[in-house]
Amino acid sequence: MNDRCSWCGADVELGDGFRAYEMAGGRRAVFCRLEHIVAWAIRGAFWEPLPEGPHARADELVHRCAHCGAPLEEAHVLLVRARGEHRVPDGFCSVAHLLEWAKAGGRYAH
Repeated sequence: MNDRCSWCGADVELGDGFRAYEMAGGRRAVFCRLEHIVAWAIRGAFWEPLPEGPHARADELVHRCAHCGAPLEEAHVLLVRARGEHRVPDGFCSVAHLLEWAKAGGRYAH
């Protein structure tokens, strides 16, 4: 079963796209493209409830904000990029830091 992009509504396969989680708040957002994270965050970051069931704890692998380098607190944003069987997690202090990181081109922009 595919997810739908939180910005444009396009289907996002489970092995593709970006998924943002705020585990402490029990919510998530799904994106088909990095650019859609930017538009979503600018418009107010509309989240959906995290579906029931077990969830991988990729946030346990992420300890610092990918934008500013600060240690992450319990309430942080986790972004997981799916590429086939691979998952690449990045953590952020806030949606604002996720926005700045995405506007700059994401993980591989530097």
